[in-house]
Amino acid sequence: MIVFLNGNFVPEHRAVVSIFDRGLLYGDGLFETIRIVNGQPFRWREHWERFESGAGFLKIRLPLGREKLRGMAGQLVAKNRRPDSVLRLTLSRGPGGRGYSPRKATRPTLALTLHPAPPGERGAQNVEGRRRRTKPEQQADANDFSRPPQWKVIVSSFRLAVDNPLARFKTSNKLPQILSRGEADAAGADEALLANTEGFMAEGTSSNVFWIERGSVWTPPLTAGILPGVTRAVACEICERLGIPVGEKNIRLKELADSDGVFFTLTSLGIVGAESLDGKKLKQSPLVNRIAKTYNEMLFSSNPA
Repeated sequence: MIVFLNGNFVPEHRAVVSIFDRGLLYGDGLFETIRIVNGQPFRWREHWERFESGAGFLKIRLPLGREKLRGMAGQLVAKNRRPDSVLRLTLSRGPGGRGYSPRKATRPTLALTLHPAPPGERGAQNVEGRRRRTKPEQQADANDFSRPPQWKVIVSSFRLAVDNPLARFKTSNKLPQILSRGEADAAGADEALLANTEGFMAEGTSSNVFWIERGSVWTPPLTAGILPGVTRAVACEICERLGIPVGEKNIRLKELADSDGVFFTLTSLGIVGAESLDGKKLKQSPLVNRIAKTYNEMLFSSNPA
């Protein structure tokens, strides 16, 4: 695999950073994850705006502007022949002096890496070396648009701070999410749901949560301490397009478990349904399938937005 590191394209085994890089020492940085479909980034503008805003909040200089960085991403996709993949942008403050003060860190580290697209997606059929699909298989793929993956979910023992300004960005400090995902792994679950310090359900370790009540779709407000997910925004946009009422409000665990359906949104997988919560089977709503179908049609369109 070829990666982009500080202005150069190099094999991954040669992509090294200083052991004094503050991203390693303190998690002093941020990242962004973007789906690449047919060689193009999906919702590049929204991802870039969050990335740029996060860099500004952390006061880390971005070595490249939006269009230059997109050009580097395009070259990376071409060099790796990965037109359907997941792109990760990683920015750290770079190497600096000992201690928390960022004053001596003047050379940011910027890396771009590619990762395989989720297995089974239609976009994966374009990967070099994959056999050509037959018409029945193509039709089966199209039908899969309305059948999102299903997750078993647990509630984490960790909590997120309410109205935390750092929650607005994908910072490199993700210990609550890492430990929560470890709890999910230990329980044989696919995702862990974190509550906030006021006891309201907030978000998954790598996803935003939605639920359905009497034909309306709801998700927690940003003040709950959640990430303003790009796919979260797309899901809200889809609801408006389909004429499904959508809004924000807080919810407690029992109300969520008793809702008419639960689903999650994230860049890598898009829309994912929830099969169970803490071992309790959840109701299944056809609205989740409609939203997932529309999302995948948008994602795999010839010109993704």
